[in-house]
Parts: sequence; structure tokens; C-alpha cells
Amino acid sequence: MKLVPVILAGGSGTRLWPLSRAMYPKQFIDLAGDNSMLQETCMRLEGIDSADPIVICNEQHRFFVAQQLAEIGVTAKIILEPVGRNTAPAIALAAHQLDDQDLLLVMAADHVIQDRQAFQASVAAAAGLAAQDHLATFGIVPDSANTGYGYIKAGKAVASGFQVEAFVEKPSRETAESYMEQGGYYWNSGMFMFKAGSFLSELEKFRPDIASACAASVKDIQEDLDFLRVNEEVFKSCPSDSIDYAVMEKTDRAVMVPLDANWSDIGSWQALWEIGEQDDEGNVLNGEIISFDTTGSYVHSPERLVATLGLQDVVIIDTKDAVLVARKDSVQDIKKVVEHLKDKDIGYHEFHREVYRPWGKFDSIDQGNRYQVKRITVNPGAKLSVQMHHHRAEHWVVVSGTAEVTKDGETYLLAENESTYLPIGCVHALKNPGHIPLELIEIQTGNYLGEDDIVRFEDVYGRVAPK
Repeated sequence: MKLVPVILAGGSGTRLWPLSRAMYPKQFIDLAGDNSMLQETCMRLEGIDSADPIVICNEQHRFFVAQQLAEIGVTAKIILEPVGRNTAPAIALAAHQLDDQDLLLVMAADHVIQDRQAFQASVAAAAGLAAQDHLATFGIVPDSANTGYGYIKAGKAVASGFQVEAFVEKPSRETAESYMEQGGYYWNSGMFMFKAGSFLSELEKFRPDIASACAASVKDIQEDLDFLRVNEEVFKSCPSDSIDYAVMEKTDRAVMVPLDANWSDIGSWQALWEIGEQDDEGNVLNGEIISFDTTGSYVHSPERLVATLGLQDVVIIDTKDAVLVARKDSVQDIKKVVEHLKDKDIGYHEFHREVYRPWGKFDSIDQGNRYQVKRITVNPGAKLSVQMHHHRAEHWVVVSGTAEVTKDGETYLLAENESTYLPIGCVHALKNPGHIPLELIEIQTGNYLGEDDIVRFEDVYGRVAPK
């Protein structure tokens, strides 16, 4: 029997727009520390006797996961979901990679837990219950009548936890206040621990359709670089459901372990303000901020100076291409903004101006009629795909580092302040052969400058469809 952390990293984080977006959601951002939330999730396992983690993520985020784990020296199995099917199928995919007696510690990649010692003590308590074939969940000891969380009602004491008497949906303010007065109610954390076999048997009992689809999708699981790919067509047929609805609310094996560790799911800018370091006026200020007569506010602007005057209880989030200004008590409605952007197909919900790629990143710093200017960063040793464009020409100017350019079969080096021209239709590639990041300016000209005007012939990151 071994303990295996299972980290769910497939969320979109829309409630923290404009910083969190579909293609770069909150779990990959350093919102509450020096590391990303995914990295912090892995690091809080230090000191626990556990095996390498399993991380579940979607196709679009796979390189973020691999790179961020490598940065902190964590080796993991990374299972790719072809489509999102909620938490019950995701956990089943992980359980099928383990022996029936192995313990799964299921965590979200986008939670904050500030008291690591208390967290690890609760994990140890849950492990003892899970070893006895219970399905354990972690109930957060509430410090307020919060209406944003579901609740767990504790029943009879069992060892270091409680039987689960009931799962309760997000309550009204009045109901939440009554829970605080009564006691015995905990916030539902969405974290779990159980044996792989125990979970799969309960899933088979209550949702055999999900159980059979997941079992079939991993029969011919394929290794691809750092990733494990399940059968896409089979998994797409799997129904979508949460572990709460599919199993935990139905099973008679459910127990709850209290967790009092300064936990937050960072579900809103209000939540970040609550856990942030507040100044004497109750403000949390990130970046170069000048604040006069401003109280109880959260201001985030890492790139530009922001000045505030006469404000109270507001949120200001400044990114390179979008600014959010809202009252703190309105930030739960950010989803309305995101839905509007989706409906109008504006694009700000999906990408930042700065876009990450497996080889590095690019920042679209200027664009106009028939031209676009990008600042491109290529990581040491990384290489862009061998490609061509039907509608645009490119001019590359090296700012720092060394560029290895391949152009229609000819390979040559460019140093700082040197440049090259790539006409429409030429087959080309770019590599950083050095030990420092390669920075260059790319000027694109042509009648169509979309990212889909790329014909890839060869790619070390597997982005070329097999012939």
C-alpha cells in the first residue's frame, strides 16, 4: 500500500478574469506566493511519505504542467483528458493506474493551504480511515457564514473523523448563519482520500456508466513524451459528473476529517483580498500602486503604475490587454463578463496578450492593417516547429542570445543585433542553441496574420498530426 497524490489541474478559473483565462488559468499563476498554485500544491506534500503524484489536466495545458513540475524537481504521471468530464471520471482515470490497495490523496491544483503542518496532520488522520476502506473527505472548519461553499454535516464520531450525515448545497445567508450557531457543519473542500479499489467499486455500484467508460478508455493508454493519453473516442462517451454527486452523496462509506489549515479555494478576488497581506487601510496592493483615501481594496498591477483616490471596497486588476474595476461584493458576477466575451467571440476570455508555448512565449506588442509585431522568448535548448506560412512574411531581429535559423534547408546563426527575412512560403525553423533565453522581435506582414496560418512539418512537442 502506498499513498499517491492525485492533483486535479483541469479548471478554467474564469472567476479570476482577467488574470486567469481559459488558456492560462489560475492554477498556473503565482497568486498567493512565489510559485504557481500547482507548484504550491506539490510542495505542501514535502514531509509526507508519498509516491510520485498523478496530475490530471487537459490537452491545452499539458506543457504548463510539465514545465512547472520540472521547475520544482517533481516527477509525475500526467494524464491528459481529451475533454472535460468533471471530477468523478478524472479520479477514475488515476485510480486505474494504481493497485487496489493504494491510497489516493485527491487535491485540486488551485487551492491555498497556509498551515502545512495542520494539513499534513489531517492527511495522516484521513489515511488511517481510508486504510479501513472508508471514503474520506476533508471538511474545512468554517470561520464565517459563507454562502459560496457547499457544507458537510458531521455525524457520529469515527476514529479521527466523523461519519458524513449529509452533504448540503450552497446555503442562503440565513441558513449559513444557523450552521455556524449549531456547529457540526463544515465547508466542503473538494479534497478526498480513499483506496483506489474502494473508490472504483463504489463508482461501479452507483455510476456503472462512468465506471465502464473510464475502464475502457485506459485499456490502451498511450505514452506521449511526459504524458499519458487515454482513448479519446471512448472517453468522450463518458458521462460528466462530480465525485460528490456520483459517489460521495450515495455511499455509506463516507467519512469526514476536519481540516483547520487556513484553506481557501481562491474562488474570487474577494477571497484573494481576504488571505492577502493588508496594509493599515485594509488594502492589498500588488505592484507599483499609489493609494490615497482608499480602504478595503484589492489592486493588482504588475506592469503599470496605478493610482487610486477616494475608493472603498473595490477590486482593480490591470493586465497587458484588459482592466477590471469592480466592487468587492460584485466580483462573483465576473462570469457575466466572460460569457459576454465568449458570445461576442472577442477572445479576451481565452488568451492573454502574452501567450505561452512549450518552447517559451510571445507577446503581441503592436498590430495594425497588414502587420503585427511580437516579442518572442525561446527557452535555452528549445526549438520551434519546422513550418511555413501561406499568407505572411516574417522579419526576425535578435535582441539578446543566439538564434539558430533554418531557412529552406540552410542553417545559420544570428547574434545580437543581427536579423533575417523569411518570405511567404519559405520553410523555416528557429532554435535557441545557447544557455540563456533567446529574445527577438518578429515583424509579420501580409494579408492574414492569424495563428492558424501555420503548416507544421516537424515538431519536437508532438504538435504535428501523424501521417
